[in-house]
Amino acid sequence: MHAVQGSFDELGRPLSDTTFCVVDLETTGGSAAKGSKITEFGAVKVRGGEVLGEFQTLLNPDEAIPAFITVLTGITNQMVIDAPRIAEVLPSFLEFARGCVLVAHNAPFDIGFLKHFSLELDIVWPSFEVLDTAVLARRILSREEVPNCKLSTLAARFCATTTPNHRALSDARATVDVLHALFERLGPLGVTTLEEVSTYTSKVKPEQRRKRHLAEHLPEAPGVYLFRDANDAILYVGTSRNLRSRTRSYFTKAETRTRMGEMVMLAQRIEGIVCATALEAQVRELRLIGRHRPPYNRRSRFPDRLSWLKLTREPWPRLSIVRKILDDDADYIGPFRGRAAAEGALTALHDSFRIRQCTPRLAAKSRRPACALAEMGHCLSPCDGSADIAEYAAEVSRVRRAMTADPEELVIIVRAHMLDLARAERFEDAAIWRDRLTGFLRAVVRTQRLRELTGTAELVAAIPHPAGWEIHVIRFGRLAAAGILPRGVHPSGWVDALLATAETVQPGFGPIPAATAEETETLIRWLDSPGLRMVRGSWHASLEGGARHLTPFEDASASWHELQQPG
Repeated sequence: MHAVQGSFDELGRPLSDTTFCVVDLETTGGSAAKGSKITEFGAVKVRGGEVLGEFQTLLNPDEAIPAFITVLTGITNQMVIDAPRIAEVLPSFLEFARGCVLVAHNAPFDIGFLKHFSLELDIVWPSFEVLDTAVLARRILSREEVPNCKLSTLAARFCATTTPNHRALSDARATVDVLHALFERLGPLGVTTLEEVSTYTSKVKPEQRRKRHLAEHLPEAPGVYLFRDANDAILYVGTSRNLRSRTRSYFTKAETRTRMGEMVMLAQRIEGIVCATALEAQVRELRLIGRHRPPYNRRSRFPDRLSWLKLTREPWPRLSIVRKILDDDADYIGPFRGRAAAEGALTALHDSFRIRQCTPRLAAKSRRPACALAEMGHCLSPCDGSADIAEYAAEVSRVRRAMTADPEELVIIVRAHMLDLARAERFEDAAIWRDRLTGFLRAVVRTQRLRELTGTAELVAAIPHPAGWEIHVIRFGRLAAAGILPRGVHPSGWVDALLATAETVQPGFGPIPAATAEETETLIRWLDSPGLRMVRGSWHASLEGGARHLTPFEDASASWHELQQPG
């Protein structure tokens, strides 16, 4: 479908029960935006193969019709002189088409004209669903059958009862015949609903379509679905607000994702897990993917393979990149988008602060030989015993503050370094430092956002739902319970019952003590939803943090002028 078309979100609307309004326009040119006008309306309303009504009228365009248009359509200036204007006709047409699915051949042209004049006349354009017979024909018919998908070619191919002649009603009638002929071609393939027509493509293999029955038992409810193979192993896990609709789409439209078609061919069963809310479904999906690591899921399969930047707790603390958070009282930030980003952040810290970079665990009084970095003044040199304990502790405090509180000092240092590089016209090197700092700031902000929620023992929040209120219980950054509070039910007792059945979550350690980072961040996004209300408990963002420093660096194309502004 083209961008002008509406979407078909619901399943189960048989074509035979759907009312279509097939429309065609004649105009003075090819673009309403460039001043072309409509000279004739033609529309046919049909349902179940029966014509319910027709709409036809000439229009006075208030300008001379170009000669070549008259030759093409046969519509002359004399014919339209007494015809109504678009302002009179458009409201009548919209009333005629009310509740219908609009159909046109090359729909962007006709629908584009109608939308243009609706806007010009300040008429609200209804949210029509639109079907384009030209697009549908290209998906169904091969080059061997028809050389092109022009209306005249298709009308001849399907022996339409009306021959298109560039007059609006005749062309609309011919389009009706083409539409019905295309539906007849789709029927034997099992494509019988509006949604299936809108997503149909010949790239879907017949054997793939025949597996559509695997989704028939699933309800039209939010939840998680699991594709399983002949051995009942999980191939793929997904989530949807409508389990039946989403899973059926795997068998009715082409999947562009790598290997997804292969997965569908291996599938022998689809399991559905109904969830109270869409958020619960998202969380369940993440947990199932992390637990089972299905071969056809790419995202979220390895929540343990994350990179964190760690500031150790030892006599002479140091920085390191780790995969796992331990209960060791160390400071962690992350997770980073990848190890390269973590290494860039590590470099930024090492270059800005004189903390040691060696990896051995040093005793409080070490007598190792000094390294090259110590000799160059880039390290306070605790290895050879020359470092002052208080001075080193102060340097570590600066690093810890940049990581866990406010990174302003690091931002100032790196920004100055970037400007020096820029003045020396070393712009690529300056960009590398910008990226290092950006990666570090993202990790700081991410950790701070995680801790804001994971440090909260319990909160209950709600957002409006068509049936009442969507309620979630969150404990230490983990979803503990979800439900829909029906309208008219007193919330206090209902919430107490939900809390009584909620998962018991024990407090842990680190930025993600009770869930994966992805689950907690999913909950944070939900808590940022418009209209959300706190039912019990609260959470808040710290006033001091990294977010205020990130914006100038977030865009890779930030101007040097922006970077020179005070932090």
